Amino acid sequence: MSPTVVVTRREHFNAAHRLYNPAWSDAENARVFGPCANPNYHGHNYDIDVSVSGGVDPATGYVVDIKTLKDLIEAHVLRRMDHKNLNLDVPEFAATNPTAENIVVQCWRWLAPVIPVGRLVRIVLWETDRNVVEYTGG
Repeated sequence: MSPTVVVTRREHFNAAHRLYNPAWSDAENARVFGPCANPNYHGHNYDIDVSVSGGVDPATGYVVDIKTLKDLIEAHVLRRMDHKNLNLDVPEFAATNPTAENIVVQCWRWLAPVIPVGRLVRIVLWETDRNVVEYTGG
């Protein structure tokens, strides 16, 4: 039986969004979301860490080929969100507030079904150096 190891790939993307609840007044949105409710949107330089757990393949020494993981993140996350306005350009956020929490859950939904070996165990989304969310599929 091979040891279980967690492999993580970090990628980067830029995106704009606006945090806003259409059921609330502009004043309530400003109170709750502060400058993130700006009607003209605002942007972030996001980092995303995608972690896959599994046994080490005795033939390759890999849990998952890191190039494969990189390509999956590119195809299923970055192409959808990099240099996009999340509210306007990403259908999954048309009716869902694109908070960091909702973004990381959506990334999981895109990636979990396509991981070829092992299993997706964690996604960490860095909105800023000080604002980080983590999702483990729960």
